[in-house]
Amino acid sequence: MTGEAAPPFDGRALVLGLGVTGRAVARALGRRGGEVVLADDRPGPGARDVAEELGVPLEVAPTEDRLAALLDGCAAFVPSPGVPERHPAFRLAAERSVPRWGELDLAAAWDSRPCVAVTGTDGKTTVTTLVTRILEASGTRAADAGNTEVPLVEAIDDPWPQVFVVEASSFRLAPLHRFAPRVGAWLNFAPDHLDVHADVAGYESAKARLFELLPQDGLAVANAEDPVVARHAARAPHVQTFAAAASADWHVAAGHLVAPDGSTYLPTAELHRALPHDLANALAATATAVGAGATLDGAAAALRGFRGLPHRVELVGDAGGVRWYDDSKATAPHATLAAVCGFDSVVLIAGGRNKGLDLGALAGAAPHVRAVVAIGEASAEVAGAFAGVRPVRDAASMDEAVAAARDLAEPGDVVLLSPACASFDWYGSYAERGDDFARAAREVAGVVGPR
Repeated sequence: MTGEAAPPFDGRALVLGLGVTGRAVARALGRRGGEVVLADDRPGPGARDVAEELGVPLEVAPTEDRLAALLDGCAAFVPSPGVPERHPAFRLAAERSVPRWGELDLAAAWDSRPCVAVTGTDGKTTVTTLVTRILEASGTRAADAGNTEVPLVEAIDDPWPQVFVVEASSFRLAPLHRFAPRVGAWLNFAPDHLDVHADVAGYESAKARLFELLPQDGLAVANAEDPVVARHAARAPHVQTFAAAASADWHVAAGHLVAPDGSTYLPTAELHRALPHDLANALAATATAVGAGATLDGAAAALRGFRGLPHRVELVGDAGGVRWYDDSKATAPHATLAAVCGFDSVVLIAGGRNKGLDLGALAGAAPHVRAVVAIGEASAEVAGAFAGVRPVRDAASMDEAVAAARDLAEPGDVVLLSPACASFDWYGSYAERGDDFARAAREVAGVVGPR
């Protein structure tokens, strides 16, 4: 199962980008006797630490000529997730026929324990967490990995898990050719990450790798109501669908979650929250976990005890009959639309650093929106989406945004921070942004509640 087998290629590897995954890959290769070259355009302290630890030089912002020279001597090119596809290293590696390897491929070469994988534009972390908990509640030792704090190449060092639940971003899926999950779940698709992928078609192609990688006895879990996902699922060896509609294999009927054989396993009233995307996540997680050997009793127990993850439509509290929610994790319009449409009347706080997406799509939420507070670098784009349709105010800080939302909201409304943008104009992370929103809600709007 586990071991210190040599790298699955003979020769040196260029590891480009030394964030969490790049550092884990470099260490894993070094520990297994591989020769690595490390490069990073903007290295942080961690990059320098791993170079010192491995005793190899760190190439800082190498020129194209230098990259070409480095690749000429390499047997593999391992870019970290999130390195933009426009980076010249991708072209230079292709011109030299240097194979591109992904972190998940390396893990698959070194460890034979089964994996399940979850991808989608939205909901990956929640469903990955739920699948892990359902497997554990069913008596299987499971660990989540991948697009989390622990890359899979690091997680396999632990002999305890019997199965790994991999959160598979498009960045991780794009280069793969060896990773073969037992179950692959594709939750939804909408344009995203165009700051990294060359275009929407490239983003879709990367996501579609998940179903293409399934073995002949593998199971594809697919959103029946997403036409892009359904189109790719049609080519998978075995498919189970999920959606609230009864036409899906895993669905909702008469207030219960229902399995493909018609058995009910949990009243929706027993979920902590049952917004439309919560139901979809619960169904997808159950289908994926059961496909990996879990039980319906385990699913019911795990779903009943799940309280949600931070910054994902998380209730901050209440003030004057207005509920305040932190959905800072929503960094694309698709995620914001899903959140807003779960409520009847919303004062929406949106904006930040656009990831190359069309924020005009936010206008689709207008029937559920009372007013909008636009923030950050993309405030003009957010305002433009609702111009002439809903009242819009600009805010130059989170305190200003919260004050404006407080003034615009009426009893029975929801104030929702769901930015549809990345956080990096004002904050270091979406979590920092959500925490600041919660602080301002308490201090400026007088919100009291669970956080």
